[in-house]
Amino acid sequence: MSETAKLTKGSIRGHLVTQTLPMIIGVAAIMSVGLIDAYFIGQLGSAELAAVSFIFPITIALSSLGVGVMVGINSVIARALGEGDEERAERRANFGVVFALTTGIVLGLALYLLLDPLFRLMQASDALLPLIRDYMQPYSLGMPVLLTQMGLQGVLRGQGEARYVSLISITYSVLNWILDPILITGAFGFGGFGIAGAAYATIAGFLVAILVALFFIRRTSIAIHPTRIRECDLAASSKAIIGVAGPAAFSNAINPIGLSVLTALLASQGEDAVAGFGAAGRLQSFAVVPLLALSGSIGAIVGQNWGANRADRSRLAMYWAGLFCVGYGIITALILFLFGDWFADFFTDDEAVIAQFSRYLEISVWGYAGFGLLITANGALNAVDRASLALAQSAARVFLVMLPFGWLLRSAWGEDAIYGAELVANLAGGVLAALVVWWVLKNGPQGAGSGQTKR
Repeated sequence: MSETAKLTKGSIRGHLVTQTLPMIIGVAAIMSVGLIDAYFIGQLGSAELAAVSFIFPITIALSSLGVGVMVGINSVIARALGEGDEERAERRANFGVVFALTTGIVLGLALYLLLDPLFRLMQASDALLPLIRDYMQPYSLGMPVLLTQMGLQGVLRGQGEARYVSLISITYSVLNWILDPILITGAFGFGGFGIAGAAYATIAGFLVAILVALFFIRRTSIAIHPTRIRECDLAASSKAIIGVAGPAAFSNAINPIGLSVLTALLASQGEDAVAGFGAAGRLQSFAVVPLLALSGSIGAIVGQNWGANRADRSRLAMYWAGLFCVGYGIITALILFLFGDWFADFFTDDEAVIAQFSRYLEISVWGYAGFGLLITANGALNAVDRASLALAQSAARVFLVMLPFGWLLRSAWGEDAIYGAELVANLAGGVLAALVVWWVLKNGPQGAGSGQTKR
């Protein structure tokens, strides 16, 4: 194994703590941006808040595609370091960053051209479409910046540099906190750009994140010199990253795609339901931050030990991670269940929206433990080159459980069917994911990544 594969030695529980705690801070900072966005956009009016409810699942889906690219880069670097091949790790890192930039350009152009058909498909009204365009047009053009900074974070994650990743996220978030009130509602005599201001603040944050990431990478053993791509076998490098990034991206995007469909189903219940669902979704995203952080940090731990042929340590990491998911999920569910109305007042004073916000939390929160098991298991599967299994179980959760449940029971239960669909899907998905990841890790690394091309 490589001397830089530091996660192959020492306490697994210690690594989980030291890798996850900085990630919690970083992910919390990122999620807080969504809350701050929702707060200042809510000051503009209920129509703007409803528009953001349509936008939110799409931006999460796009970010999930970026996360998939980041996971792919993380996975190939972690396994290469675990196997002791630092040269291959550096080649893959440089290829991965250029791959991320190219993917961002393609996605951004496609999104820009398809905005109206996409949101009409989601049942957005003609009154909301101009507001949606105001945000999504600049956001689309910022996609290359988003993907590039995620690619650079993948380089750091694969080396187990969770502290640097956290600092990047904090920098991005602080800039958004400063810019949101100025660019959305206006300040210091400036009138603001309305809902478009949130997009401008986000893009500015991405640009700064790239600069900070490049600064931190210079302190690691892997250097970013895009000319090193000439030393790569492009076909082998593409296959290695896409083999994880493709399924991981779709696996991460499936949940927000499902939420987009649920939002479309909920639109028939009125804009109040959509606004409450979207605002509560922002709070929920913040509440599950430790679970998201754990799912991001476990990849480097499992991947490096898997590459070093230490499947026992990979299993132990997943065991302790699973226990945390269950405990944290239950505690958080109790808090949100008991104080849902109080949290709703933060976003709006509209009584109808508050009622929908609270009802969603009353039902959905009991699935957090299952959701944590699912995303953490997916992180481990991606790390050991079993991304296709992660994709399969994520797809089953949404398309075989969530959407049929919501669709079939909507006429009888109304919005409660939509909220219940998420709960049932999380519980079923968590049980399935726990069984699948344990089976894979029990069988050892011989069948997973041993046949990959080493270039």
